[in-house]
Amino acid sequence: SRERTRVTDMSEQKRPLSRKGEVNAHSALTQEASLPAEPIDRVVNPIARFLHVESAGGVVLLLATAAALLLANSPVSEDFLSLWKTPVGFSVGAFEMRHSLKHWINDGLMVIFFFVVSLEVKRELILGELRELRVAALPIAAALGGMVAPAALYLAFQWGEAAQHGWGIPMATDIAFVVGCMALLGPRVPGSLRVLLLSLAIADDVGAILVIAIGYTAELSVTALAWTVLGIGLMMFLQRIGVRNLGIYVLLGVGIWFGFHESGVHATIAGVVLGLLTGVKPWVSQSLLIQFVQQLGGVLQGDSRHDTHQRQALLQSVETAVRKSISPMERLEAALHPWVSFVIMPLFAFANAGVPIAAGAFTDSVAMAIVVGLCVGKPVGIVLFSWFAVRTGLAKLPEGVSWGILAAGGVLAGIGFTMSLFIAGLALSEPLLLAAKIGILTGSVLSAVLGLALLLWLLPKPAQAGSAAA
Repeated sequence: SRERTRVTDMSEQKRPLSRKGEVNAHSALTQEASLPAEPIDRVVNPIARFLHVESAGGVVLLLATAAALLLANSPVSEDFLSLWKTPVGFSVGAFEMRHSLKHWINDGLMVIFFFVVSLEVKRELILGELRELRVAALPIAAALGGMVAPAALYLAFQWGEAAQHGWGIPMATDIAFVVGCMALLGPRVPGSLRVLLLSLAIADDVGAILVIAIGYTAELSVTALAWTVLGIGLMMFLQRIGVRNLGIYVLLGVGIWFGFHESGVHATIAGVVLGLLTGVKPWVSQSLLIQFVQQLGGVLQGDSRHDTHQRQALLQSVETAVRKSISPMERLEAALHPWVSFVIMPLFAFANAGVPIAAGAFTDSVAMAIVVGLCVGKPVGIVLFSWFAVRTGLAKLPEGVSWGILAAGGVLAGIGFTMSLFIAGLALSEPLLLAAKIGILTGSVLSAVLGLALLLWLLPKPAQAGSAAA
């Protein structure tokens, strides 16, 4: 009898699981399975967690900015500022490409920044808050107002002056610093306000990209632009026929960047184009991945039908299927975001935020125009255009966000820093550029302080916020 029982138990183990049994087994595997721990994990894991805290990028950016300002106003100021003018490049035969170190950062590394921004925009348009026009109406209207009003105020101060071309400087919002400021307030910030400000910042990025492409493009080289269009067409063709080798796309991407760089269109537009061309759908569907995993389960449980070569081929197929079950857009964004937040943006700030501060710099007309644009134009434009969208029935205020809280968020959106510095470098030259940087730094600091103070005043206290959420 015991022998029959043992045989029955073994047959039950070999019997295919029912649907309910599969779910239970999957749940148990999900709860119990974990990768082996190593001593190095004690060092690596905290760093990995730090990299995934979105507010940490703002902290590193702030430290890089402070370091640049200190060095630019120290005894080593001349050496620090001349460092970024160091020529760097290469030559191949008669062809030579040599630019300053700052140029390589602003026109080279920042392409990766714009590529990640473009990926974020595409994700929001297809999968996120901006995919439905009704839901996206408020952040789009707010972003539009937050660009039009600051530009109008700037032009009111600088119309007919030498710095008139800098109208795009106060139009931008620095998403890293805005997220960092909201993180300081913790759970007091309602989720609806976070989503609204992040969606506004992303829509604002789209506007800034268009401003750079349209308003700050030099003379065009039709030949270089034609080669660029050809490269984009080739990339689309390769995607269409199913080429998935990342190395090929990287080489094509470098060629497209070079074409834009030589055409007169600002080279960072290459990052925007490449981001928009990146695939959204994974190559391997979830159902196909499940089939691979089920086959692998049979092999690991000792299915004798698979020999060594078949087992190795199946393991490699499962490895590829797992990687390809994540869309290229998600995979690239996850891989590049820490590099952008903790290397590229801080390096850009370190190279561009170093400004020798003179006694009368804060009262310069260019600096004042930018401060007014960021601190006054941003919140006024955001509130006015949002009010119009709500009044006409195109949008409605999110739950938990009053007009006062929206205005405070609009003040916080006046932190223009990274993109404002970038546009200032395109629009102005010395000494107007120095005054513009002073205005950007002053306006961004004032916007952060005022925005945080207003939100602290208007948002419910932590206990009240917790009871309201309950």
